[in-house]
Amino acid sequence: MSRTNTAQGRPRAAAGRSANRWVVLVVLCVSLLLVALDATILHVAVPSLTEDLRPSSTALLWIVDAYPLICASLLILFGTLGDRVGRRRILLLGYALFGLASAVAALATEPSVLIAARALLGVGGAMIMPATLSILRAVFPDRRERATAIGIWTAVAAIGAATGPVLGGFLVENYWWGSVFLINIPLMALILPLGRRLLPESRGGSDGPWDVLGALMAAAGVLGCVLGVKRAGAGDPLLALPTAGPLLVGAALLVLFVRRQKRRPHPLIDMRLFSRAAFTTSVGCIVLAMLALVGLELIAVQYLQLVLGLSPLETGLRLLPLTFAAMAAGATGSYTLRRIGPRRMVGWGFVLTAAAVLLLTLMGQDDRPLLLTVGFVLLGFGLQTTLFSAYESMLSEAPPQSAGGAAAIGETSYQLGAGMGIALLGSVMNAAYAPGLAGVPGVPAEASRAAANSLGEAYQVADRLGGAAGGALHQAARHAFVNGLHVTLCVSAVLLLMGALMARRLPRVMDCPVDPHGPDAECADALVVPEAAKPRTAAPEDPERVTDVVVVGSPERVDRPEPAEPRVPATREAIEPAGSGRPAH
Repeated sequence: MSRTNTAQGRPRAAAGRSANRWVVLVVLCVSLLLVALDATILHVAVPSLTEDLRPSSTALLWIVDAYPLICASLLILFGTLGDRVGRRRILLLGYALFGLASAVAALATEPSVLIAARALLGVGGAMIMPATLSILRAVFPDRRERATAIGIWTAVAAIGAATGPVLGGFLVENYWWGSVFLINIPLMALILPLGRRLLPESRGGSDGPWDVLGALMAAAGVLGCVLGVKRAGAGDPLLALPTAGPLLVGAALLVLFVRRQKRRPHPLIDMRLFSRAAFTTSVGCIVLAMLALVGLELIAVQYLQLVLGLSPLETGLRLLPLTFAAMAAGATGSYTLRRIGPRRMVGWGFVLTAAAVLLLTLMGQDDRPLLLTVGFVLLGFGLQTTLFSAYESMLSEAPPQSAGGAAAIGETSYQLGAGMGIALLGSVMNAAYAPGLAGVPGVPAEASRAAANSLGEAYQVADRLGGAAGGALHQAARHAFVNGLHVTLCVSAVLLLMGALMARRLPRVMDCPVDPHGPDAECADALVVPEAAKPRTAAPEDPERVTDVVVVGSPERVDRPEPAEPRVPATREAIEPAGSGRPAH
């Protein structure tokens, strides 16, 4: 490994990054797209899969949940391992495992084989997701360009999640359920050699031993919490042993993990990150945004299919405006962040999303395409704006050597928020829906209790009853579901407004370090760098402080002293006018 402590090597490294970093971003986004697609593409294939493999209800639950459960639980493990052994190495292993698991899943003839394949897909996804974000952090050291890259990255994640049901519906209708996995194989066969050739290698700055026990504690703790939350979302009583047990054990393991990391000289995750208000607030905003998004998407899909009677493919097409709005928010996010700053961007993103949610309370039992389109556009733009700015602020607060751990924290927050959204908003929906089916004329009490479980089950019970009683139950169930949807949307709006209040702890402006070697790294719209803010060398009392230089296409690291770089605001409003008597912020 070559090392240099001179400034002369810096422009060459920067030039290497400048030539290839956008190509690297394309490779990373394709990787993320596949992982995001796999999280949702199976949902529309469940009926066909059930008819073919005949899994039990428990086996079917594990077929659907094995991927997100395993992926969420291993994010911290592989994110921190990548900081130690190399993020590119972990990413390439994830590619290979993801392709292999996809082939096994596509050709599975037994439920147990499919469950094992989905679990392996989760392992591969946990290798890929934090590695893409941490490599992005290393390849784009300038915050202005990194903001643009993160905007594209988050938009691709939204595209993958929203496109999954559409693509899955098309494949299942024209081929067979295994085709939803088979499409991964040629793409992975293409991206693996490209990644090996184009992606840079980077590592964190710690040379201490990797805490294997701590990594396993974190994995088991997250697994327990996510499993408990998912069971609660599926309708299991919160105090029942299958729900409360994993939650309590998972929470206890995470508490022990945090205490262990605070005591170790070389922790997996530097817990001092959480002492930074911007980092902690960004993580909380990611949880709240995902809580609203996933819970609302689940209920919206049920509304479109069961109330309006749309097919899975038509449902996916109705959700496309949300995807296009998310793409627009990602494309313009960097510019908006520089102009208005993280605090206002996250806060107004939450407010816009809350307004969209309240607009959707006008939905009824009849189809209103224009209302749904406007609501989904506002919802997608607002949530993507929030997620983009929260991810960018979180990653910029973390030092480069901890990029893998920070990325893993962000992705774990994403998964926990999604699980809690299904559990919380699903519980609210059930509580508001069930009372509407009590006392329907001509319907026996036992049939009413069965119909109260879900709208789909209510339709089945109504078909079995037939006649006037069945018609009355069918109409009552539709009416109760729409009322429950309105209550759930109002609760979601309150949570989103809480997120807007939380965002007040974020920085008012986007600060960027000034690059003394050229104007490229200066923030847009910064007018003047005062004489007192010119770059200085590292303080003598910290001579060993180094940071990574990542050269695209090279597996080596070059360490250099990190100058104490001044930070300047990205907006004109933050610059004090001449003669104000105060220094610029």
